[in-house]
Amino acid sequence: MSLPYDVVDDFVPIALLSTQPMIIVSRKDLPANDLKGLIAWLKANPDKATQGTTGLGGILHLSGALFQQMTGTRFAFAPYRGANLAMQDLLAGRIDIILDLSSLSVPLLRAEKIKAYAVMADRRLEGAPDVPTVDEAGLPGFYGSVWLGLWAPKGTPKDVVTKLNAAAVETLADAAVRARLDKLGHKIFPREQQTPEALADYQRREVGKWVPIAKAAGIMVK
Repeated sequence: MSLPYDVVDDFVPIALLSTQPMIIVSRKDLPANDLKGLIAWLKANPDKATQGTTGLGGILHLSGALFQQMTGTRFAFAPYRGANLAMQDLLAGRIDIILDLSSLSVPLLRAEKIKAYAVMADRRLEGAPDVPTVDEAGLPGFYGSVWLGLWAPKGTPKDVVTKLNAAAVETLADAAVRARLDKLGHKIFPREQQTPEALADYQRREVGKWVPIAKAAGIMVK
């Protein structure tokens, strides 16, 4: 994967907004009832299972590559134009697993249309309290999330960055906005982390985590 731009070099950070943990789910009839069982099933069926992703180098793909590295499993990746399309094929039984956004999976889990094995975070989801964390399920530290930040093009004047940050902070403090994001499964970062500096630091740590994983999996060529 090689991008025509670099988020680190071509944009300036404005504000760190929110984060949403991911969750490991499968088709309803997959013969594994917990995460250890899923890993055992994948090992017993190398290269036969398929994970739906949102495309080459996306967070679902990278998380799947990390899962393979940590568990010694092998399975194919099926890219889709969106997580909803991948979920449609999971429901239809055409693919086996997705490392999905929790906001998309929880309603289907409640309706008993899919199986869930673990939340990719150190805390359980309020909307699915019976699903263990990866730490509890036997794969400690296998964390993954979708997080949101606000950037501007490189060269944006500092006073404009300050104004945009103030507007973002004010918006995140609005009760209606917070309620909407909460409903979507997003956790707003604390006020002290809603800064350009915090976003830059968070971005550096995420790049430091995922780029080596991508390279080890042969995903990134840059």
